[in-house]
Amino acid sequence: MDFKSVEDVQTRLESSNYIPSREISTVIFLAQATKKPILVEGPAGVGKTELAKAVSRCMERDLIRMQCYEGLDETKALYEWEYAKQLLYTQMVKDKIDHLLSDIKTISEAVDKISSQEDAFFSEKFIQPRPLLKAITSDKPVVLLIDEVDKSDPEFEAFLLELLSDFQVTIPEIGTMAAKSMPFVFLTSNNYRDMSDALKRRCIHLYIDYPELHTERQIVQMKIPGIKEDLLDKLVGTIGNLRKLDLKKKPCISETLDWAKSLLALGADEITPDILKDTLNVICKYKTDEELVRKNIESLV
Repeated sequence: MDFKSVEDVQTRLESSNYIPSREISTVIFLAQATKKPILVEGPAGVGKTELAKAVSRCMERDLIRMQCYEGLDETKALYEWEYAKQLLYTQMVKDKIDHLLSDIKTISEAVDKISSQEDAFFSEKFIQPRPLLKAITSDKPVVLLIDEVDKSDPEFEAFLLELLSDFQVTIPEIGTMAAKSMPFVFLTSNNYRDMSDALKRRCIHLYIDYPELHTERQIVQMKIPGIKEDLLDKLVGTIGNLRKLDLKKKPCISETLDWAKSLLALGADEITPDILKDTLNVICKYKTDEELVRKNIESLV
């Protein structure tokens, strides 16, 4: 179900347990209207992947996710031939093959005869589609999430740019396969490396930063409805103070939620320096960050 306005995006995302800013809602609506992919950048854990999931729920579309990594190539992203299935079918029609070659006298003639039949074994029946091919050949529109695209190689990024421009792929043995329906595309990046200008031009850019305190408060209240008001205020305030430190990995919304759950599990009614010390492992992901927080702990809560 398409979005009717920016306000409609805002309302439906909130109903899907995602609290968007006005900027996020506007970008989603414009991407739908212009049929352009969205390149979502920002620190890890701020909700980039969750945004794609929320949009798929709102639009009642299936989500197809492709996780990028170093060494990812076209074959792993598009399709693979099911060689085992091809072999099985070859065994099943062995008698037919023997009959086909019954009057053949030389190896070269046999090769020519078999090659003339190869279309039977290189067809859509024997293709194992990967995320990109699934997305463009789906009968119904889908949401395609290309996650952590910055971890892929520049060569794969160039291939991806071509695919996103035409929404079609060419399989040598079969031919060109064009999109049956236009997918809603999200690409996420944690700034592991810079994306090319060409890719950025093709996409609508969205940067999601750490949320404002009032937004973070809403998110925690929505995800953990039983949390007390005083504890919630202290929680988001302390997280905000932690982010002002020169940490290697600043706590994001996922750490905020994990910490809130931990405090409730411990039965904490307030946040004290001792409580913060006891639960630092939930918030800090590096030893150096933990040491820095301990040095400044009295000023953080």
